[in-house]
Amino acid sequence: MKKSLVLLAGSLLFMMSCNKSGLKEESLPDEDVVASQRHCAAADVLDEQLKADPSLQKRMNEIEEFTRQVVANPLQYRLVNGVIEIPVVFNVLYRTAAQNVSLAQLQSQIDVLNEDFAGTNADHNATSTYGSVKAGNIGIRFVLDAVNRRSTTKTSWSTNDAMKKSAQGIAPTSPTTKLNIWVCNMGGGILGYAQFPGGASATDGVVLDDNATGRTGTAAAPFNKGRTATHEVGHWMNLRHIWGDATCGNDQVGDTPLHNTANYGCPAAGHKSTCTGTPVEMTMNYMDYTDDACMYMFSLGQQSRMLAVFATGGARNSFAQP
Repeated sequence: MKKSLVLLAGSLLFMMSCNKSGLKEESLPDEDVVASQRHCAAADVLDEQLKADPSLQKRMNEIEEFTRQVVANPLQYRLVNGVIEIPVVFNVLYRTAAQNVSLAQLQSQIDVLNEDFAGTNADHNATSTYGSVKAGNIGIRFVLDAVNRRSTTKTSWSTNDAMKKSAQGIAPTSPTTKLNIWVCNMGGGILGYAQFPGGASATDGVVLDDNATGRTGTAAAPFNKGRTATHEVGHWMNLRHIWGDATCGNDQVGDTPLHNTANYGCPAAGHKSTCTGTPVEMTMNYMDYTDDACMYMFSLGQQSRMLAVFATGGARNSFAQP
């Protein structure tokens, strides 16, 4: 188990893009691509974010230091009926009738988020190896606040945030108090991406491909259980990939094991890392890259890290106000 929350200076912020084909943004084809496995284009997006906003690194350093202090000395949170309530605004961009996903499909995504963050998902008890560090009810509830829709002639969208701008897409609604989720047809088979705390409010939120949204309608296997949103909202709440985006890297969480790299599909039980200590990898963690059916838990350390952003002085404290 990792015992340190030491800051990795080179990985303080990146906009996470989960990509099904591994293609860079400039080579994304227009046609819809059916997902077979998760991949990530984090490095390219990170470079663009840092070039566009030189002050971003400093802000993320400050957030990381604040997170370290809160995890060590938990603060109080302002709650609504005992939980942090997150209003969700869906922004649906569609070219075809199928892409104009139904309210039922969007509600199914809300249902998945609430199950996964409360630990009431049916598969939550599927792991015994990490039962002692498995988070239960994290204390966050998601509520469907509004649905905005816009018809577009655009065939597909990339990771340049165009869907978040009124010229072609839909601008975010009250991004400091509401979680905006854009649902659209992502080019090159991209599943989705999220902005970490500290980024610009004008682009804050999560983007999901319509084929990886919820668990009905256009949701397509093996990403038809709504776990892409669980993964991306984890990033939105400051979680890193479980392998730390480096070989045997550090995800800044003390109770997750060292992973060689991302895992795909549904790994066999007991899959071991070759990192120090050769631990059994936590492939069932939402922040790995396994299929929806094979990820079903956050750890207690991840719970503490997520809640830190809502503490007084935290980057998302405005969401924790009654």
